[in-house]
Amino acid sequence: MNHVLIVDDEAEIRESLESILREEDYLVTTAATAREALELLRDAAYDVVLLDIWLPDRDGLDTLTEIRQMESSNVPEVVIISGHGTIEAAVRATKLGAYDFLEKPLSLDRTLIVLKNAMKARQMREDNQEFSRQLTKGTVTGNSVPMKALRQQIKLMAPTNGRVLIYGESGAGKELVGRAMHAESLRKDRPFVELNCAAIPEDYIESELFGYRHGAVPGGPTEKRGTFERADGGTLFLDEVGDMSLKTQAKVLRALDEQRFLPVGASHPVHVDVRVIAATNKDLEEEIARGNFREDLFYRLNVIPFFVPPLRDRKEDIPLLVKEFLQQFGAEYGRPHVEMTEDALAALKQYHWPGNVRELRNLVERVLILNPKTQRIERKHLPMLVYRDSAKDSNKANGREEFTSLLQAREAYERDYILKKLDEFHGNVSRAAEGLGLERSHLYRKMKALGVSVKE
Repeated sequence: MNHVLIVDDEAEIRESLESILREEDYLVTTAATAREALELLRDAAYDVVLLDIWLPDRDGLDTLTEIRQMESSNVPEVVIISGHGTIEAAVRATKLGAYDFLEKPLSLDRTLIVLKNAMKARQMREDNQEFSRQLTKGTVTGNSVPMKALRQQIKLMAPTNGRVLIYGESGAGKELVGRAMHAESLRKDRPFVELNCAAIPEDYIESELFGYRHGAVPGGPTEKRGTFERADGGTLFLDEVGDMSLKTQAKVLRALDEQRFLPVGASHPVHVDVRVIAATNKDLEEEIARGNFREDLFYRLNVIPFFVPPLRDRKEDIPLLVKEFLQQFGAEYGRPHVEMTEDALAALKQYHWPGNVRELRNLVERVLILNPKTQRIERKHLPMLVYRDSAKDSNKANGREEFTSLLQAREAYERDYILKKLDEFHGNVSRAAEGLGLERSHLYRKMKALGVSVKE
């Protein structure tokens, strides 16, 4: 249901328009002043505003300017209405961002046509914004055997409408695979909408999925379109679907079966055409055995299973990923020519990457931020955690014993803990000493005794 805000100081016009638009199945809210209208717009999402040019507290065109400057991706289309219409006023309104200009007395047919077209224009603008956000996403990087196989699987399965269930550890790139599937699908010109099921509190996930009407959520906007509705015609990506409650799972199952759902507080169901791609870092069959996940929903989602390998199983992809992240963040921070040395890349390849690709991406951004004048990222610029882990792996590979005595084990623990604190405070010895509860001079002596040095 499309939401219209009528702003006019004449009660008769407000009531007449409201009655007509409600018969046309629009959701309607009215305001008599500019101040009231702006408060409503800050509290709820509207598709179109019918705005009178003459208001008792403020000029309608000034109000139009403020509406167009609102910091929101949901800025409505504005149609100016006036009983004193002039060509000059219409031209000015258009230059300020109004969609159209209607003269009083209003023609019912023209008003409905303009309103319908304004709704379409707003939807197209919203879709274009979503497509723009997706332009730089959806590329699955890597020349390792697992990634080549994954890209081949995406190419084969993307053009179908089959539901997909993507398995993989946190940070491995499950969302990226979902976006790549959408980008190569027949729905690529429609929205890709994502929802992290683990990030939404249980009390709110239903309204996030299905939306609500008529202020069904206390203190929230009057109306909200859920992710299923926003993804109509496109793809809905449900991340961490294994964290969804059994109650919500039952409603998602029904929505998948019927391709329709009832928003919270609504009296009529909404019909949609949505392809669902789900992702999880859990073993859903194990969750089924524990009673935490519905078996019938699992079989609905697991039509086409995908597995995204962890970064530790495809370390040969690290140089390509680093190059991609350096280009991305280099452009963002105005440093387009930064590169990483082979020695630094070798250290990254020896690290075990518990946070997967997300951890690598964050590391590259962090190194760029902490070394603003460096054009060549060397091993010494990497966080201590990385090259300390590399040294441990090297020792294990050479078959050397880590400890030969209790004293050595204690020193190793102290060294590891001090390195951890130094890493936490980015090599700042004074702050690390404070974090360890030591005097700065005492920490320096301890570091010297343990052979710990701060990399510049």
